[in-house]
Amino acid sequence: MVGDVSGSGIAVGLSVLAGLAGAVQVALMSQLGDRISIAGALAFATLFTALASFVILVVARRSVSAYVDAFHQPWWILMGGLLGLLIVFTITFAGPRIGTAPTLGILIAGQLVMGAAIDRWGLFGSERVALHWPRLTGIVLLAIGSGLSLKN
Repeated sequence: MVGDVSGSGIAVGLSVLAGLAGAVQVALMSQLGDRISIAGALAFATLFTALASFVILVVARRSVSAYVDAFHQPWWILMGGLLGLLIVFTITFAGPRIGTAPTLGILIAGQLVMGAAIDRWGLFGSERVALHWPRLTGIVLLAIGSGLSLKN
């Protein structure tokens, strides 16, 4: 539930950690893509993620039934996996061409815009969250910062 304080500290901490990891991921995937090809880097990252996720699933649930359970969900929910693939492809391609900071800035600006739309209209089964001026201002400032980060 949005606004629920239980676990919110952990959620914020994980979000910060994921943000830091995202920057490192752009740098690492850029290097891997340059060395073995973008398609090769994408394939390796996806395979490595699939194997690690499988181990985590088996350890956490002592079952792989979640794979079967997933296929009983609406098709559009399963597209999240393909969107992750798009993100990894994009950072692998864009990172060495425009730099880590601009890649992340543009990616995050896009995520904030879409996140605000999802929250505002309760898309994909999410709770509705009002879009007030401080939120809008933050999104606009990040978009401006992303554009400025492209300048040499």
